[in-house]
Amino acid sequence: MKSSAPQKNIKPKKSDYEDELYLLQIELVKLQRHFIKNGERILVIFEGRDGAGKDGSIKRIIEHLSPRETRIVALGKPSDRETSEWYFERYVAQLPSKGEFALFNRSWYNRAGVEHVMGFCTEKEYLEFMKTVNGFEAMLVGSGMKLIKYYLDISKKEQAERLLDRVKDPLKQWKTSPIDQQAQKKWLAYSKARDAMLKKTNNAEAPWTVIRANEKKIARINLIQHLLSTLSYPNKNKQILKFDPQIVVQWPCSSAKLPWLEP
Repeated sequence: MKSSAPQKNIKPKKSDYEDELYLLQIELVKLQRHFIKNGERILVIFEGRDGAGKDGSIKRIIEHLSPRETRIVALGKPSDRETSEWYFERYVAQLPSKGEFALFNRSWYNRAGVEHVMGFCTEKEYLEFMKTVNGFEAMLVGSGMKLIKYYLDISKKEQAERLLDRVKDPLKQWKTSPIDQQAQKKWLAYSKARDAMLKKTNNAEAPWTVIRANEKKIARINLIQHLLSTLSYPNKNKQILKFDPQIVVQWPCSSAKLPWLEP
């Protein structure tokens, strides 16, 4: 979906959004049939601000996919045993097998984000992660796994509104957590952690793609378009996969900062 002026919060019509989403979900089914047939392993990582729309994006991606070959991974707080293990160990156990599509709703990058900002890990553990994660991902890609990383970003004002909506909406109560209360208070700290993570862990094997997500529906459509454009499968309908480069931005390999990312 194109948005000529995303900064003005242009919203797609409901019918347009549903029509586009329907066509993209057909493409997702075609994609899944292809990698099941060929035994491919697909891993998509979703990171981003609290309230940035990770849950909603994942929900629309998997809505019509085969549940047997599709898995959402959203790990909670590590157990005492897990904290004594190699940091990546509990994530390795969740990696996709042949023909499987795994979507990580947050991932090992917790260490570069919430754990680092909230003091849930030591500085030594944080630095060790930042030093080793690129090599870890290179091994995954080298084994034949397809690894795609998305960071969903929203403005401070938009986050405040979404977090308040969680509190008010009885159907979103499960999303609330004590961490939410710190998201706005520690906004600058999270911004610095984000910038350091994107700069250090953007690599040729698994580059970061940043999604400008202030408008949920536009973000979802563009993210799915990019995902489908990135992966190969037969009979691809390329006409509907033209994502907006103002919404979907490949993080540069240099340390250049995207001008619309809020500090």
